[in-house]
Amino acid sequence: MPISAAQFDAVVDALRRVLPCDRPADTVLSAWFRDQRRLGATDRHLVAETVFAVLRRRAFLTALTQPNPTPKRLAIASLVKVRGLNLRELEGILTEAEKKWAGELKGTTPELTLAERAELPDWVATQLQDAGLSDDELLALGQSMQNSAPLDLRVNTIKARREDVAVQLARDGIDAQPTPMSPFGLRIKGKPAVNRHPLFTEGAFEVQDEGSQLLGLLLAPRRGEMVVDFCAGAGGKTLMLGAMMASSGRLYAFDVSEKRLANLKPRLARSGLSNVHPQLIQGENDSKIKRLAGKVDRVLVDAPCSGLGTLRRNPDLKFRQSPESVAQLNVTQASILAHAARLLKNGGRLVYATCSILPSENDAIIDAFLAAHPDFVELPANVLLAEQRVELDTGTRLRLNPRDHGCDGFFAAVLERRIPKPVYPQDAELDEPAGHAAEDSPAE
Repeated sequence: MPISAAQFDAVVDALRRVLPCDRPADTVLSAWFRDQRRLGATDRHLVAETVFAVLRRRAFLTALTQPNPTPKRLAIASLVKVRGLNLRELEGILTEAEKKWAGELKGTTPELTLAERAELPDWVATQLQDAGLSDDELLALGQSMQNSAPLDLRVNTIKARREDVAVQLARDGIDAQPTPMSPFGLRIKGKPAVNRHPLFTEGAFEVQDEGSQLLGLLLAPRRGEMVVDFCAGAGGKTLMLGAMMASSGRLYAFDVSEKRLANLKPRLARSGLSNVHPQLIQGENDSKIKRLAGKVDRVLVDAPCSGLGTLRRNPDLKFRQSPESVAQLNVTQASILAHAARLLKNGGRLVYATCSILPSENDAIIDAFLAAHPDFVELPANVLLAEQRVELDTGTRLRLNPRDHGCDGFFAAVLERRIPKPVYPQDAELDEPAGHAAEDSPAE
């Protein structure tokens, strides 16, 4: 379908606003759309798709447009090389010189480094390779994040069954297939406006990536328990946990952001849950947290992170993060995990999770915590998922990526608190002498 001059101008103007990447791209684009009231739905779709295509393939497109990667040239290169438009569809938009250059682009393949081919910053590629990723694995991972993400829903089991929601959506022309891993998930074909559907407004489903849903299955909260979502945000995982608890027990949703908790309120109202208690906290040392020390059955720590596992949705993050910003996050992650762990009673379970692919935000945080906290042991994520009838085995720790699992990049580790039974002097006197057991043990 040909692009009009007005549409192309809108794409270029939007790119000028977004490309500095000093603020989240979706926020900048939403503000820009509010100022462009004459744009229709088709125009907005074209602008959004092209802007995000440029962000996802920026290294490739920048190499193509050297030595002058202006927003206009990046837009042309994206439409021709990434979105596959032919020159007839750009008729009347380009100058003769631009048409000649665009025609030459068709057969141009720039020389790129491995990190550029993966569309990842050099420092990210280096950290992943240092952690053992081969060149082929790094490239495959990077390429899997260069496409847009699918639209996943989580059915609210308090109000509906997955099968019934899928049938109703199909009747309304929305193709919804069960997600392969989460028993609560539906994957939607295309990008329909599901937030206008009656089932959404009635609280029968929420938009939630399948990988995020697996975190709740690892925590596996039970009816009547006391549970804490330590970094609740807008509450997507909170609502899932509440439904898994059948709206019983007590579920605290902690967050330091009043705005994020405010966004939870309408979602909570739709959900029909009565066991969720949003709590604004000033930080991990807040008195509201201290009062729960040693009393909680399960804690979810969806830690603040770089978000580099969500590059399909937020490709601008790779331009807004740095080794220095991640190092600051690591300090925060370690502190939050240590404080959240104090909430657990003996035998309580904690899930530490991020939507990052960086080992420094994942394994390094867990390894350091376990080394400093002998009263915690790690539980195998693969076994716990099998208990939930999820056929997925990424080892002791959950590791998800778009290439292998079709969802965002997630990491999770499961910890259990096991406080040693105290040994009193009178108990010690009843123990067998150390040498006696050795005498009775079989010979090697």
